[in-house]
Amino acid sequence: MKFVIVLAALFACALAAPNRDAETLRYDSNVEPHNYNFAVQTSDGKSFQEEGQLKNIGTDDEAISVHGSYSYVGDDGVTYQVNYVADENGFQPQGAHIPVA
Repeated sequence: MKFVIVLAALFACALAAPNRDAETLRYDSNVEPHNYNFAVQTSDGKSFQEEGQLKNIGTDDEAISVHGSYSYVGDDGVTYQVNYVADENGFQPQGAHIPVA
């Protein structure tokens, strides 16, 4: 469970780091005891949104289930989008540019 949270935080840092001239256009966040959501959009075309919810609270199977998406404009001018789920089954990204096994 901690791995999923760390992974999501790393994605947020990776999306925010490269362009120091970008301005934050939108930042929404809501954190509750058993769920959270946030959304960030910057002037350089990046966006990141995520929702997480604690499942099976108080049991041995307690886990956090996360779903979200991020997008960015690549060096080639194309906007790439990744949708993902991160839960007890691991990190599962989907995107038109991501190969499928």
